[in-house]
Amino acid sequence: MPLLFSYGTLQQDDVQRATFGRLLTGQPDTLPGYLQEMHEIDDPEVVATSGKTHHPIVRPGGDAADRVAGTVFEISDAELAQADVYEVAAYRRVPVTLESGRQAWVYIDARFAPSPP
Repeated sequence: MPLLFSYGTLQQDDVQRATFGRLLTGQPDTLPGYLQEMHEIDDPEVVATSGKTHHPIVRPGGDAADRVAGTVFEISDAELAQADVYEVAAYRRVPVTLESGRQAWVYIDARFAPSPP
């Protein structure tokens, strides 16, 4: 089963129920080498689901001390696909290594994501 690291709205109970149909169980972890900012969301459905017009977004940082705290969730492949539908175009899913050493997917600022093959 894939791991998904969330630092933002996918940690919210209401977003999890709407996106996955259940509450996820996760563990705290940290994403090293990234900085967190806020991004304005213009998709009315996503705003209605999260209750927020601005969501956190991460990008690679320039300092080895950069860190983003969050939660890592074990989800199914189908749930990962549902998360892809929830996230707006400003986000792109990429593989990362968390501070714990676990490999997980995370949504980062698409402007900083590697181009797909």
